Amino acid sequence: MKNKNVSLERAYEIIKKPITTEKSTNLQQFNQYSFVVDKDTNVSEIKNAVEKIFKVKVTKVNTSILRGKGKTFKGQFGFRKDTKKAIVTLNEGNTIDSSLEIK
Repeated sequence: MKNKNVSLERAYEIIKKPITTEKSTNLQQFNQYSFVVDKDTNVSEIKNAVEKIFKVKVTKVNTSILRGKGKTFKGQFGFRKDTKKAIVTLNEGNTIDSSLEIK
């Protein structure tokens, strides 16, 4: 895997927002954090972006693409957008402060 450096501006484009569900909160005790990320990014870009924004050391990144659900709106059937989710595992001793906001 090629380690490509990511600018701070690009890092904020890659990581859109943290996921704050009960399941993702429970993962934090295992040093894992969940984010909604840009659909066109790869694992190494996500890793570099998290390391740059939060100044932590990332061990592992797992990604999954969530397919958009079918919905009816005003009689028209359509689909919601697909989104990409990343679960980031940090090194022992590293944590991400939950009060930090992503711009």
